[in-house]
Amino acid sequence: MTATTIKVNGTPYTVEVSRETPLLWVLRDTLKLTGTKYSCGVGWCGACTVHLDGQAVHSCVTEIGDVGSREVLTIEGLSPDGHHPLQQAWIEESVAQCGYCQSGQIMRAAALLATTPHPDEDDINRAMSEIVCRCGTYQRIRRAIERVIESGGA
Repeated sequence: MTATTIKVNGTPYTVEVSRETPLLWVLRDTLKLTGTKYSCGVGWCGACTVHLDGQAVHSCVTEIGDVGSREVLTIEGLSPDGHHPLQQAWIEESVAQCGYCQSGQIMRAAALLATTPHPDEDDINRAMSEIVCRCGTYQRIRRAIERVIESGGA
């Protein structure tokens, strides 16, 4: 175990964990930021998606030792009061069924809109194909993303 300092949602934290510890477990178990979900554990489903310097990554396969000085943004930091345009669009379009993948879905969509404010259908398909929704609410997810694009972006 080594002391590692990471910056999460604008706040620096020093944690005592092995460098190989997945970022997901540091977020959930050490920092108690449980909005990021564990599902597959192998980087396949995307429920654990967070941002590293604005890029969407699967935190279950990102080792804490590889984070370095990059900024980690979780769903809790995206909008502490829940009023991010994507969060509001998710509510307006009744996206969530079970809700388990939704923080990963929102974080992936936020990364897309931050780099591509007016994505086309292929951009959206490519970005969102990284997240599996077991409930199959893909049409509602797309409508929520399109709602944000039409309203001027995130």
